[in-house]
Amino acid sequence: MGCLPCCKSKAESSSSTASSGKISKGRRTFKSLASAMSHKTGSSRQRRIDAEIRKYGSAKNDVKVFTYAQLAEATNNYNPDCLVGKGGFGNVYKGFLKSVDQTVAVKVLNREGVQGTHEFFAEILMLSMVQHPNLVKLIGYCAEDHHRILVYEFMANGSLENHLLDIGAYKEPLDWKNRMKIAEGAARGLEYLHNSAEPAIIYRDFKSSNILLDENFNPKLSDFGLAKIGPKDGQDHVSTRVMGTFGYCAPEYAASGQLSTKSDIYSFGVVFLEIITGRRVFDASRATEEQNLIEWAQPLFKDRTKFTLMADPLLKGQFPVKGLFQALAVAAMCLQEEADTRPYMDDVVTALAHLAVQRVEEKDTAGESVKCAGHVEYFKAISSAGSERA
Repeated sequence: MGCLPCCKSKAESSSSTASSGKISKGRRTFKSLASAMSHKTGSSRQRRIDAEIRKYGSAKNDVKVFTYAQLAEATNNYNPDCLVGKGGFGNVYKGFLKSVDQTVAVKVLNREGVQGTHEFFAEILMLSMVQHPNLVKLIGYCAEDHHRILVYEFMANGSLENHLLDIGAYKEPLDWKNRMKIAEGAARGLEYLHNSAEPAIIYRDFKSSNILLDENFNPKLSDFGLAKIGPKDGQDHVSTRVMGTFGYCAPEYAASGQLSTKSDIYSFGVVFLEIITGRRVFDASRATEEQNLIEWAQPLFKDRTKFTLMADPLLKGQFPVKGLFQALAVAAMCLQEEADTRPYMDDVVTALAHLAVQRVEEKDTAGESVKCAGHVEYFKAISSAGSERA
């Protein structure tokens, strides 16, 4: 997952007030189950996981338990020719599981890697409870002996990072329409986690490498090992150890460990800015003043005459200028320093739904776009227009 403390770490609060209700029950389950599982072996561990998934709320997915031998057969004994991804977490193989008659992605966790036992079991539980077109589906897992393997639906086009930030000489860059389509779909996935999942979930690791694309470039969020149950009724955040990826963490979370849905919205703003500009959140190969994407963008947000300079050069001018201005307004609102001033995810979805249907041919003049109101007013105007369309 490439996850590491994005700032200095703070210990998770060990004190919690006992309370009734589904959310507090879930909080206890997620904190205790992973550590309990590490002390169990073989079938007893698998039975406990299976039981916890089924007794917690309403499971949305029928997550299956596979043997190591089944997954070895599916990947031709983890043949290097089947390798489709590699990282600090371990290797990802493309395989075919006869038992489910499906092409799958098999993620074999490296025991010395950055994703540990806690994240492994947290991901199984989280993805068992959610179901949405913009969230990757967990098919099953293997926890046999020391093995830690997760099995997902296969996403043919890999990650957004591969198509946006790791463009090879022979790879076609994403056009504007697909960029807005991907942004909208990813936003819908987050909106589901925040507003429709039961209990609400804070994703905590929103970044371009965790957005996977199917054969039609429909996006799905993946890697839920760092996801957290949202705050209890009457609270607006949870206090937790600071984890994530450098550059994507919201400032209030990095500074204090106070995590809320608005933390995810900041991270979305970072990724959306990457989508618009084609720049990494941090790129040491650029000039010093341009290495940090957010620091580079902030002064440009204040000068609308320079907005077109922020568009990814690989787009070669093939974008609606008005759409670019609107997209930058959305990004700027999500990246507000103060969490309370950021929009909610449903407002972001409404704005992006409006952007996703714009055609590149709808080019207005830059002069007209410059006359638009500030980011706050502009964002409200986009949201209203999107609501009327719905």
